[in-house]
Amino acid sequence: MIVFSSLQIRRGVRVLLDNASATINPGQKVGLVGKNGCGKSTLLALLKNEISADAGSFTLPGTWQLAWVNQETPALPQPAIEYVIDGDREYRQLEAQLNDANERNDGHAIASIHGKLDAIDAWTVRSRAASLLHGLGFSNDQLERPVSDFSGGWRMRLNLAQALICRSDLLLLDEPTNHLDLDAVIWLEKWLKSYPGTLILISHDRDFLDPIVDKIIHIEQQTLFEYTGNYSAFEVQRATRLAQQQAMYESQQERVAHLQSYIDRFRAKATKAKQAQSRIKMLERMELIAPAHVDNPFHFSFRAPESLPNPLLKMEKVSAGYGDRIILESIKLNLVPGSRIGLLGRNGAGKSTLIK
Repeated sequence: MIVFSSLQIRRGVRVLLDNASATINPGQKVGLVGKNGCGKSTLLALLKNEISADAGSFTLPGTWQLAWVNQETPALPQPAIEYVIDGDREYRQLEAQLNDANERNDGHAIASIHGKLDAIDAWTVRSRAASLLHGLGFSNDQLERPVSDFSGGWRMRLNLAQALICRSDLLLLDEPTNHLDLDAVIWLEKWLKSYPGTLILISHDRDFLDPIVDKIIHIEQQTLFEYTGNYSAFEVQRATRLAQQQAMYESQQERVAHLQSYIDRFRAKATKAKQAQSRIKMLERMELIAPAHVDNPFHFSFRAPESLPNPLLKMEKVSAGYGDRIILESIKLNLVPGSRIGLLGRNGAGKSTLIK
């Protein structure tokens, strides 16, 4: 169980969390949501022991294995699949111990290590790594390519695969779909749904969160609000909570105004002074309810053009690419005013090329 108790976290002079508490049970899949800059990534950094709380505390089981996606990937000559296998730290440790035992010709140690490798199903580690890479869009030919051959976005996929292969009890993911195409996002959704450990997932994509998470922690007003269910359930529960809070606030404000009116009218009258003082003390003891807080929404509008040709764009047997390399071939497209078009395809298929 993970328990956050009366947490306060500052970044410089800015308070991100203040007296914030929440509980996450083993096996829960939690969506961590809130506006940009509210402290979501900072909370993950706390769990990773990269920062310390300014006040309060948090606890998690000391035996838990944590996994997360590294943000940096060095330009290594190591094959992609071997880089991913590095994420299975237990396997790599046993592998190193086995190599050492073989060098010492220590039969007893070799037998013991083989037993431990059998216990973690180590002989499937390469196929597990390949399966993860295939799910994230890598071809068979790419599995043995050096890490240094891949672009930044593909290296982030390697880091994600490395986190997923880890035999973790707690998986921390911060916007894991940023560098993924649609097929990889769908695959990751299925993988996370079957993940047996505890998951804390930061994402702004409600369609990605909804089928995965069973709890939402919302960072708002420097505290942690807990909601049972997925993101859709969170929206309903939060709207209900805000409506109730606003109704209680308005009711209390009416009560305060009524008491203050009585005080103002009768404070100076000797016959009513005692009752007025009683109401003053009542106001002083009253725990004020804050009005419901909703982040200011943003608004924008698209100005309508004076006139549009029809069609806006027409392509017939168009090919495009870079130098001698053809990316798109024999494209046919007819774009009419008012169209709403989603441009889909795997990474490298030519979506950006078509726009250009």
